[in-house]
Amino acid sequence: MMRFAGTGPLPHCLSDMPSMHKLLVAVIAFLAAVLALPSQAAALDRLRGFVEGTKSGRADFVQTVLSKSGRKPQNATGSMMFSRPGKFRWTYDRPYYQLIVGDGEKLWVYDRDLNQVSVRKLSTALGSSPAALLAGDNALEKNFDLKEGGTVDGIEWVDAQPKSQDSGFQHLRIGFVGDALRAMELTDSFGQVTTIAFEKFERNPQLPASLFRFTPPAGADILGE
Repeated sequence: MMRFAGTGPLPHCLSDMPSMHKLLVAVIAFLAAVLALPSQAAALDRLRGFVEGTKSGRADFVQTVLSKSGRKPQNATGSMMFSRPGKFRWTYDRPYYQLIVGDGEKLWVYDRDLNQVSVRKLSTALGSSPAALLAGDNALEKNFDLKEGGTVDGIEWVDAQPKSQDSGFQHLRIGFVGDALRAMELTDSFGQVTTIAFEKFERNPQLPASLFRFTPPAGADILGE
């Protein structure tokens, strides 16, 4: 079972995914324009333009986790939003409710069934994670080696290889359709693949600051820093 550094085990639907501080939360997936003869740098240019021009975002998502062994895929649904730099909110509605909040300083993970909260410094949690691509700063090449990933089923992909050996995943693919964030695919060191498909992505919405604050519920166990 994946664990937060210095905390207890991750809750339910997060337990079979790369851990939040080494992957995301994340975020996450990006740009694709379907052209008859796309240029070699099309997807990379779109990714950089997306990150530079997108200060906030909101979308629903469907997440699928497929193990290397080929066992039945695990599915989860929810919604995400972010406000750069460093603020994001991921809500898992099914199969279990969980809330992940980055408030600019700390990362909070709340499991309602267990009434348990895990917390750690956000600067440590982001690093070379997918969340850094969305909610971090614009220095993409600082933490990732980026290259064109080709076009598959109308989605144009960017491959992002983490430079850190301690990122918690081996490979990240970010997919776009037009200028819309569409999908993210992560492969961890065990060969497990997590795919997140985004729906109804909204670029630069006005998001209240209160969405990116978290207060632990009364009586909750708090693990971490």
